[in-house]
Amino acid sequence: MPFEIVRNDITRMSTDAIVNPANSSLLGGGGVDGAIHRAAGPELLEECRGLGGCRTGEAKITKGYRLPAKYVIHTVGPVWRGGGYGEKELLSACYRNSLRLAEEARCESVAFPLISAGAYGYPQEEAMSVAVDTITAFLETSEMTVYLVLFGHGAFITGKKLYRDVVEYIDDVYAETRVSARRAHVRESLWRRDEAAGLDFDQRLAAEEPEYTSPNLNAPSAPMAAAPSEGLGKKKSALPNWKELLKRTDEGFSPALLRMIDERGMTDAQCYKRANVDRKLFSKIRSNPDYKPGKTTVFAFAVALELTLAETKDLLRRAGFAISRSSKLDIVMEYCIQHGVYNVYEINEVLFSLDLPLLGSGFRG
Repeated sequence: MPFEIVRNDITRMSTDAIVNPANSSLLGGGGVDGAIHRAAGPELLEECRGLGGCRTGEAKITKGYRLPAKYVIHTVGPVWRGGGYGEKELLSACYRNSLRLAEEARCESVAFPLISAGAYGYPQEEAMSVAVDTITAFLETSEMTVYLVLFGHGAFITGKKLYRDVVEYIDDVYAETRVSARRAHVRESLWRRDEAAGLDFDQRLAAEEPEYTSPNLNAPSAPMAAAPSEGLGKKKSALPNWKELLKRTDEGFSPALLRMIDERGMTDAQCYKRANVDRKLFSKIRSNPDYKPGKTTVFAFAVALELTLAETKDLLRRAGFAISRSSKLDIVMEYCIQHGVYNVYEINEVLFSLDLPLLGSGFRG
Protein backbone atom coordinates (compact mmCIF):
# COMPACT_ATOMS: atom_id res chain seq x y z
CA MET A 1 0.00 0.00 0.00
CA PRO A 2 -0.93 2.54 -1.13
CA PHE A 3 -2.26 2.88 -4.68
CA GLU A 4 -1.43 6.17 -6.38
CA ILE A 5 -2.34 7.76 -9.70
CA VAL A 6 0.56 9.84 -10.99
CA ARG A 7 1.26 11.99 -14.03
CA ASN A 8 4.67 10.99 -15.37
CA ASP A 9 6.65 9.26 -18.08
CA ILE A 10 6.71 5.58 -17.04
CA THR A 11 10.31 5.19 -18.27
CA ARG A 12 11.35 7.64 -15.52
CA MET A 13 9.64 5.86 -12.65
CA SER A 14 12.13 4.78 -9.99
CA THR A 15 10.14 1.75 -8.90
CA ASP A 16 11.28 -1.84 -8.48
CA ALA A 17 9.37 -2.74 -11.64
CA ILE A 18 7.51 -1.06 -14.46
CA VAL A 19 4.94 -2.78 -16.67
CA ASN A 20 5.32 -2.74 -20.44
CA PRO A 21 2.11 -3.02 -22.52
CA ALA A 22 3.80 -5.21 -25.13
CA ASN A 23 2.67 -6.96 -28.29
CA SER A 24 2.65 -10.77 -28.39
CA SER A 25 6.15 -10.99 -29.95
CA LEU A 26 7.73 -9.00 -27.05
CA LEU A 27 10.14 -7.56 -29.64
CA GLY A 28 9.17 -3.92 -29.23
CA GLY A 29 6.63 -1.76 -30.99
CA GLY A 30 5.21 1.74 -30.88
CA GLY A 31 3.86 3.92 -28.09
CA VAL A 32 4.81 3.03 -24.51
CA ASP A 33 6.29 -0.32 -25.61
CA GLY A 34 8.73 1.40 -27.98
CA ALA A 35 9.58 4.09 -25.43
CA ILE A 36 10.46 1.45 -22.80
CA HIS A 37 12.70 -0.46 -25.25
CA ARG A 38 14.49 2.74 -26.28
CA ALA A 39 15.07 3.80 -22.67
CA ALA A 40 16.20 0.33 -21.55
CA GLY A 41 18.65 -0.12 -24.42
CA PRO A 42 19.30 -3.04 -26.83
CA GLU A 43 19.97 -5.49 -23.99
CA LEU A 44 16.23 -5.58 -23.24
CA LEU A 45 15.42 -6.70 -26.79
CA GLU A 46 18.10 -9.40 -26.61
CA GLU A 47 16.58 -10.85 -23.43
CA CYS A 48 13.06 -10.63 -24.88
CA ARG A 49 14.14 -12.68 -27.94
CA GLY A 50 14.63 -15.66 -25.64
CA LEU A 51 11.17 -15.48 -24.03
CA GLY A 52 9.24 -16.99 -26.93
CA GLY A 53 6.57 -14.29 -27.01
CA CYS A 54 3.61 -13.89 -24.69
CA ARG A 55 -0.12 -14.63 -24.97
CA THR A 56 -2.86 -12.05 -24.28
CA GLY A 57 -3.51 -11.66 -20.55
CA GLU A 58 -0.22 -13.29 -19.54
CA ALA A 59 2.98 -11.61 -18.31
CA LYS A 60 6.74 -12.22 -18.41
CA ILE A 61 9.58 -10.50 -16.53
CA THR A 62 13.02 -9.24 -17.60
CA LYS A 63 15.73 -7.00 -16.18
CA GLY A 64 15.34 -3.23 -16.49
CA TYR A 65 18.83 -2.58 -17.87
CA ARG A 66 19.23 1.20 -18.39
CA LEU A 67 15.87 2.07 -16.88
CA PRO A 68 15.60 3.39 -13.29
CA ALA A 69 13.45 0.30 -12.59
CA LYS A 70 15.11 -3.00 -11.68
CA TYR A 71 12.63 -5.07 -13.71
CA VAL A 72 10.31 -4.77 -16.70
CA ILE A 73 7.17 -6.87 -16.61
CA HIS A 74 5.81 -7.39 -20.11
CA THR A 75 2.10 -8.09 -20.55
CA VAL A 76 -0.11 -8.27 -23.64
CA GLY A 77 -3.42 -6.47 -23.36
CA PRO A 78 -6.55 -7.34 -25.35
CA VAL A 79 -7.58 -5.53 -28.50
CA TRP A 80 -11.03 -3.97 -28.00
CA ARG A 81 -13.64 -5.67 -30.18
CA GLY A 82 -16.79 -4.28 -28.62
CA GLY A 83 -16.61 -5.90 -25.18
CA GLY A 84 -18.20 -9.23 -26.05
CA TYR A 85 -15.01 -11.25 -26.51
CA GLY A 86 -13.74 -11.51 -22.94
CA GLU A 87 -11.77 -8.25 -23.13
CA LYS A 88 -12.49 -7.29 -19.53
CA GLU A 89 -11.35 -10.66 -18.14
CA LEU A 90 -8.19 -10.59 -20.26
CA LEU A 91 -7.35 -7.03 -19.23
CA SER A 92 -7.88 -7.86 -15.56
CA ALA A 93 -5.58 -10.89 -16.03
CA CYS A 94 -2.84 -8.55 -17.36
CA TYR A 95 -2.83 -6.66 -14.07
CA ARG A 96 -3.18 -9.76 -11.87
CA ASN A 97 -0.40 -11.71 -13.60
CA SER A 98 1.92 -8.69 -13.62
CA LEU A 99 1.35 -8.13 -9.90
CA ARG A 100 1.96 -11.83 -9.20
CA LEU A 101 5.33 -11.66 -11.01
CA ALA A 102 6.24 -8.47 -9.13
CA GLU A 103 5.44 -10.20 -5.86
CA GLU A 104 7.50 -13.27 -6.79
CA ALA A 105 10.44 -10.96 -7.61
CA ARG A 106 10.02 -9.37 -4.13
CA CYS A 107 9.20 -5.97 -5.59
CA GLU A 108 7.97 -3.38 -3.11
CA SER A 109 6.75 -1.01 -5.83
CA VAL A 110 5.48 -1.36 -9.38
CA ALA A 111 4.25 1.16 -11.98
CA PHE A 112 1.59 0.41 -14.60
CA PRO A 113 0.50 2.36 -17.67
CA LEU A 114 -3.18 2.20 -18.61
CA ILE A 115 -3.02 -1.08 -20.53
CA SER A 116 -4.83 -1.44 -23.89
CA ALA A 117 -6.18 2.13 -23.75
CA GLY A 118 -4.01 3.37 -26.65
CA ALA A 119 -3.65 1.71 -30.04
CA TYR A 120 -5.61 -1.37 -28.85
CA GLY A 121 -8.72 0.80 -28.60
CA TYR A 122 -10.01 -0.17 -25.16
CA PRO A 123 -12.33 2.68 -23.97
CA GLN A 124 -10.25 4.68 -21.52
CA GLU A 125 -12.87 5.06 -18.79
CA GLU A 126 -13.59 1.33 -18.80
CA ALA A 127 -9.86 0.52 -18.92
CA MET A 128 -9.39 2.74 -15.88
CA SER A 129 -12.17 0.94 -13.98
CA VAL A 130 -10.61 -2.47 -14.67
CA ALA A 131 -7.18 -1.22 -13.58
CA VAL A 132 -8.43 0.31 -10.33
CA ASP A 133 -10.66 -2.65 -9.43
CA THR A 134 -7.97 -5.26 -10.08
CA ILE A 135 -5.15 -3.37 -8.38
CA THR A 136 -7.15 -2.49 -5.28
CA ALA A 137 -8.40 -6.09 -4.94
CA PHE A 138 -4.76 -7.24 -5.00
CA LEU A 139 -3.76 -4.66 -2.39
CA GLU A 140 -6.31 -6.01 0.09
CA THR A 141 -3.78 -8.76 0.84
CA SER A 142 -0.51 -7.04 -0.12
CA GLU A 143 1.60 -4.15 1.17
CA MET A 144 3.12 -3.32 -2.23
CA THR A 145 2.97 0.27 -3.51
CA VAL A 146 1.34 0.41 -6.94
CA TYR A 147 1.36 3.40 -9.28
CA LEU A 148 -0.94 3.94 -12.25
CA VAL A 149 0.98 6.26 -14.54
CA LEU A 150 -0.93 8.56 -16.87
CA PHE A 151 1.18 10.59 -19.29
CA GLY A 152 -1.29 13.45 -19.66
CA HIS A 153 -4.21 14.76 -17.65
CA GLY A 154 -6.35 11.68 -18.14
CA ALA A 155 -9.09 13.72 -19.78
CA PHE A 156 -11.45 10.71 -19.79
CA ILE A 157 -11.80 11.07 -16.01
CA THR A 158 -13.39 14.47 -16.50
CA GLY A 159 -16.28 12.81 -18.31
CA LYS A 160 -17.34 10.90 -15.19
CA LYS A 161 -20.46 12.00 -13.35
CA LEU A 162 -18.70 12.41 -9.98
CA TYR A 163 -16.11 14.74 -11.54
CA ARG A 164 -18.81 16.84 -13.24
CA ASP A 165 -20.87 17.05 -10.04
CA VAL A 166 -17.84 18.07 -7.97
CA VAL A 167 -16.79 20.77 -10.44
CA GLU A 168 -20.33 22.17 -10.47
CA TYR A 169 -20.32 22.20 -6.65
CA ILE A 170 -16.97 24.03 -6.59
CA ASP A 171 -18.36 26.65 -8.99
CA ASP A 172 -21.48 27.06 -6.81
CA VAL A 173 -19.40 27.50 -3.64
CA TYR A 174 -17.13 30.07 -5.27
CA ALA A 175 -20.14 31.93 -6.67
CA GLU A 176 -21.79 31.91 -3.24
CA THR A 177 -18.56 33.14 -1.64
CA ARG A 178 -18.36 36.05 -4.10
CA VAL A 179 -22.01 36.96 -3.48
CA SER A 180 -21.47 36.84 0.30
CA ALA A 181 -18.39 39.06 0.05
CA ARG A 182 -20.26 41.55 -2.14
CA ARG A 183 -23.25 41.54 0.23
CA ALA A 184 -20.99 42.15 3.24
CA HIS A 185 -19.37 45.09 1.43
CA VAL A 186 -22.74 46.64 0.54
CA ARG A 187 -24.05 46.16 4.08
CA GLU A 188 -21.00 47.75 5.66
CA SER A 189 -21.25 50.75 3.31
CA LEU A 190 -24.95 51.24 4.15
CA TRP A 191 -24.39 51.09 7.91
CA ARG A 192 -21.55 53.61 7.66
CA ARG A 193 -23.66 56.11 5.68
CA ASP A 194 -27.13 55.56 7.13
CA GLU A 195 -28.01 53.20 10.00
CA ALA A 196 -31.70 53.17 8.98
CA ALA A 197 -30.78 52.00 5.47
CA GLY A 198 -28.46 49.38 6.97
CA LEU A 199 -31.22 48.11 9.26
CA ASP A 200 -33.67 47.95 6.33
CA PHE A 201 -31.09 45.97 4.32
CA ASP A 202 -30.71 43.47 7.18
CA GLN A 203 -34.47 43.07 7.56
CA ARG A 204 -34.93 42.39 3.84
CA LEU A 205 -32.18 39.77 3.91
CA ALA A 206 -33.66 38.12 6.99
CA ALA A 207 -37.07 37.92 5.23
CA GLU A 208 -35.52 36.38 2.10
CA GLU A 209 -33.12 34.06 3.94
CA PRO A 210 -34.48 32.90 7.33
CA GLU A 211 -31.05 31.51 8.30
CA TYR A 212 -29.41 34.93 7.83
CA THR A 213 -28.26 36.45 11.10
CA SER A 214 -27.32 40.11 11.14
CA PRO A 215 -24.16 41.00 13.03
CA ASN A 216 -25.27 43.07 16.04
CA LEU A 217 -23.29 46.21 15.48
CA ASN A 218 -25.05 47.98 18.35
CA ALA A 219 -24.09 45.41 20.99
CA PRO A 220 -22.29 47.09 23.85
CA SER A 221 -18.63 46.27 24.07
CA ALA A 222 -17.54 44.13 26.96
CA PRO A 223 -16.45 46.24 29.91
CA MET A 224 -12.74 46.59 30.25
CA ALA A 225 -11.24 44.69 33.14
CA ALA A 226 -10.36 46.93 36.00
CA ALA A 227 -6.67 47.66 36.23
CA PRO A 228 -5.03 45.98 39.20
CA SER A 229 -4.42 48.27 42.10
CA GLU A 230 -0.84 49.29 42.44
CA GLY A 231 1.28 49.53 45.51
CA LEU A 232 3.31 47.41 47.87
CA GLY A 233 0.26 45.83 49.52
CA LYS A 234 -1.01 44.29 46.25
CA LYS A 235 -1.96 40.61 46.57
CA LYS A 236 -0.25 38.27 44.07
CA SER A 237 -2.64 36.14 41.98
CA ALA A 238 -2.18 32.41 42.44
CA LEU A 239 -0.53 30.48 39.58
CA PRO A 240 -2.77 27.94 37.85
CA ASN A 241 -2.34 24.24 38.58
CA TRP A 242 -0.72 23.30 35.28
CA LYS A 243 -0.92 19.56 35.97
CA GLU A 244 -4.68 19.74 36.39
CA LEU A 245 -5.10 21.97 33.33
CA LEU A 246 -3.10 19.59 31.14
CA LYS A 247 -5.26 16.67 32.30
CA ARG A 248 -8.22 18.42 30.67
CA THR A 249 -6.49 18.56 27.26
CA ASP A 250 -8.82 17.46 24.47
CA GLU A 251 -8.34 13.99 22.96
CA GLY A 252 -5.73 14.20 20.19
CA PHE A 253 -5.93 12.90 16.63
CA SER A 254 -4.28 9.53 17.21
CA PRO A 255 -6.37 8.44 20.27
CA ALA A 256 -9.54 9.70 18.56
CA LEU A 257 -8.77 7.75 15.37
CA LEU A 258 -8.02 4.51 17.24
CA ARG A 259 -11.21 4.91 19.28
CA MET A 260 -13.29 5.38 16.11
CA ILE A 261 -11.75 2.28 14.51
CA ASP A 262 -12.71 0.21 17.58
CA GLU A 263 -16.20 1.73 17.73
CA ARG A 264 -16.83 0.67 14.12
CA GLY A 265 -15.55 -2.87 14.72
CA MET A 266 -12.81 -2.50 12.11
CA THR A 267 -9.30 -3.94 12.21
CA ASP A 268 -6.32 -1.62 11.80
CA ALA A 269 -5.54 -3.18 8.41
CA GLN A 270 -9.10 -2.72 7.15
CA CYS A 271 -8.96 0.94 8.11
CA TYR A 272 -5.56 1.90 6.69
CA LYS A 273 -6.17 -0.01 3.47
CA ARG A 274 -9.55 1.69 2.95
CA ALA A 275 -7.78 4.98 3.64
CA ASN A 276 -5.04 4.19 1.07
CA VAL A 277 -2.48 4.78 3.84
CA ASP A 278 0.83 2.95 4.14
CA ARG A 279 1.13 0.44 6.99
CA LYS A 280 4.35 2.09 8.22
CA LEU A 281 2.61 5.45 8.51
CA PHE A 282 -0.28 3.87 10.38
CA SER A 283 2.21 2.27 12.80
CA LYS A 284 3.62 5.73 13.55
CA ILE A 285 0.11 7.04 14.25
CA ARG A 286 -0.70 4.10 16.53
CA SER A 287 2.56 4.31 18.51
CA ASN A 288 2.61 8.09 18.96
CA PRO A 289 -0.42 9.68 20.73
CA ASP A 290 0.88 13.14 19.72
CA TYR A 291 1.33 12.31 16.03
CA LYS A 292 0.31 15.17 13.71
CA PRO A 293 -0.75 13.91 10.26
CA GLY A 294 -1.14 15.87 7.03
CA LYS A 295 -4.58 17.10 6.06
CA THR A 296 -4.99 14.60 3.21
CA THR A 297 -4.23 11.77 5.65
CA VAL A 298 -6.99 12.97 7.98
CA PHE A 299 -9.43 13.17 5.07
CA ALA A 300 -8.37 9.66 3.99
CA PHE A 301 -9.25 8.23 7.40
CA ALA A 302 -12.54 10.16 7.44
CA VAL A 303 -13.41 8.43 4.14
CA ALA A 304 -12.28 5.02 5.41
CA LEU A 305 -14.43 5.38 8.54
CA GLU A 306 -17.34 6.88 6.56
CA LEU A 307 -17.57 9.85 8.93
CA THR A 308 -20.27 12.50 8.65
CA LEU A 309 -19.20 16.04 7.81
CA ALA A 310 -19.49 17.06 11.49
CA GLU A 311 -17.36 14.07 12.56
CA THR A 312 -14.82 14.89 9.82
CA LYS A 313 -14.54 18.48 11.01
CA ASP A 314 -13.99 17.22 14.56
CA LEU A 315 -11.23 14.82 13.46
CA LEU A 316 -9.58 17.59 11.44
CA ARG A 317 -9.72 19.90 14.46
CA ARG A 318 -7.92 17.30 16.58
CA ALA A 319 -5.09 17.37 14.02
CA GLY A 320 -5.01 21.17 13.94
CA PHE A 321 -7.00 21.72 10.71
CA ALA A 322 -10.33 23.16 9.64
CA ILE A 323 -12.40 23.02 6.46
CA SER A 324 -12.05 26.22 4.45
CA ARG A 325 -14.28 27.40 1.62
CA SER A 326 -11.18 28.95 0.01
CA SER A 327 -9.57 25.50 -0.51
CA LYS A 328 -10.58 23.42 -3.52
CA LEU A 329 -9.45 20.24 -1.77
CA ASP A 330 -11.72 21.02 1.18
CA ILE A 331 -14.67 21.80 -1.10
CA VAL A 332 -14.22 18.50 -2.97
CA MET A 333 -14.09 16.58 0.31
CA GLU A 334 -17.10 18.45 1.69
CA TYR A 335 -19.10 17.46 -1.40
CA CYS A 336 -18.02 13.79 -1.32
CA ILE A 337 -18.76 13.35 2.38
CA GLN A 338 -22.12 15.11 2.16
CA HIS A 339 -23.10 12.86 -0.76
CA GLY A 340 -21.83 9.61 0.76
CA VAL A 341 -18.91 9.11 -1.63
CA TYR A 342 -16.56 7.01 0.49
CA ASN A 343 -14.42 5.26 -2.13
CA VAL A 344 -10.94 6.75 -1.75
CA TYR A 345 -9.94 5.71 -5.29
CA GLU A 346 -12.94 7.41 -6.92
CA ILE A 347 -12.19 10.55 -4.95
CA ASN A 348 -8.52 10.41 -5.93
CA GLU A 349 -9.47 10.25 -9.62
CA VAL A 350 -11.31 13.56 -9.20
CA LEU A 351 -8.48 15.11 -7.18
CA PHE A 352 -5.95 13.95 -9.80
CA SER A 353 -7.94 15.60 -12.61
CA LEU A 354 -8.11 18.85 -10.62
CA ASP A 355 -4.34 18.77 -9.90
CA LEU A 356 -5.02 18.51 -6.14
CA PRO A 357 -3.19 16.41 -3.52
CA LEU A 358 -4.40 12.82 -3.39
CA LEU A 359 -5.77 11.11 -0.29
CA GLY A 360 -3.53 8.70 1.54
CA SER A 361 0.18 8.66 2.06
CA GLY A 362 3.28 9.40 0.11
CA PHE A 363 2.18 11.51 -2.87
CA ARG A 364 1.63 15.26 -3.13
CA GLY A 365 0.56 15.82 0.49
